[in-house]
Amino acid sequence: MRKLLYTIALIISFSAIAKAELYIDITKGKTDPLPIALTEFDVNTPFEKEIGKKVFKVIYDDLERCGLFKLINKRAFLQSPSEMQTKKPRFEDWKLINASGLITGNVKSEKEGDSVKISFRLWDVLSEEQLIGMSYKTSNENWRRIAHIIADKIYEKLTGEEGYFDTRIVYVSEDGSFKKRIKRLAIMDADGENHRYITDGRNLVLTPRFNSAASEIVYMAYIGKTPRVYIQNIDTGEKRVLGDFPGMTFSPRFSPDGKEVVMSYENKGNSEIYKVNLKTGDKKRLTYDLAIDTSPCFSPDGKSIVFESDRGGSQQLYIMDKNGKNVKRLTYGRGVYGNPVWSPRGDLIAFTRMMGKKFYIGVIKPDGSGERMIVNDFHVEGPSWSPNGRVVIFFKEVVKGRERKASIHSIDLTGYNERVIKTPKGASDPTWSGNL
Repeated sequence: MRKLLYTIALIISFSAIAKAELYIDITKGKTDPLPIALTEFDVNTPFEKEIGKKVFKVIYDDLERCGLFKLINKRAFLQSPSEMQTKKPRFEDWKLINASGLITGNVKSEKEGDSVKISFRLWDVLSEEQLIGMSYKTSNENWRRIAHIIADKIYEKLTGEEGYFDTRIVYVSEDGSFKKRIKRLAIMDADGENHRYITDGRNLVLTPRFNSAASEIVYMAYIGKTPRVYIQNIDTGEKRVLGDFPGMTFSPRFSPDGKEVVMSYENKGNSEIYKVNLKTGDKKRLTYDLAIDTSPCFSPDGKSIVFESDRGGSQQLYIMDKNGKNVKRLTYGRGVYGNPVWSPRGDLIAFTRMMGKKFYIGVIKPDGSGERMIVNDFHVEGPSWSPNGRVVIFFKEVVKGRERKASIHSIDLTGYNERVIKTPKGASDPTWSGNL
């Protein structure tokens, strides 16, 4: 488990003196970015300078990429980082450059030489008060994760929402021509760094999904003659097939507590939804219909399941209780609905919709109201939520000549700030971990 691989000590939690006047409401749709100043980290040695520059860049990129903040160019700064280590900032200088928030920090190498202490403070320039300050001691190699954690703390303080920078994304890496595509599982940090492959590409893999602890993934793979669902430990690579179904199993997802997997099972042309207890191996059939029932996903409280089905004549979204009872139709629109995934907040369900010659990523409330599209293109599919339910990642495929290339994108829940998450090769079927 990733948390056990690093030593992180929270050394100091400086008092947050004032109630935050500095705040950005991210629930109102598109907002003007909040102007903030991020100073370089104060350092004394060449090693500290090297770490400080790296930490600064990760925090800067995290905050800029989310689209909520405008990072002021450091050439406009009137006060040096060292001046603010022993006394308060000169707030009048920061008001002159229209900074609403100010972030300062320092890096100190520990005596033993193999660890470092990274500290930061967030200031409200208008009220001239400190909002938060923390210090972390960690190994020299773990600076990147500490930078993400700091960015999360800043985001949380300024928005009132949980941050999502200290997370990972698993996806399907795609290489080769369209007819001879090699697909293997890959994992990376949410910003695309620390990329590595976790399958070798000898077998086709699809639809990876994290468990709640972000320590295992469940996915479908073509190993042998029959496609089956597998569970794999991310760090050790150990994997096992799930269940002893004689037919094809696919579209798996973990329950919120990680104790069960819900998935589709096809036998003799009929696709139904089953639930498997990971401890006992017990299987429970949840749907009984001649139609195709697939792509199940638990609600965050574990009480309900959303899925797609063509039982009404066209492929639409349905909701049922966790035991398969009280099935209710959710969507009634034109086109084809699929890939439903419940927001971690429980307030929305994201989905893919194909209508006409375009694909859409949309969201809808669990009671069927408020349906709206947040992105559309030639081919967009596979939505997955950030842990705070404010950002959606998906894959977009474009056609160039006879070839197709897929890439991972993120977009704000409001439909703004679409960004590409860079990967070494083509990328599809992304899934976002919870906070680490």
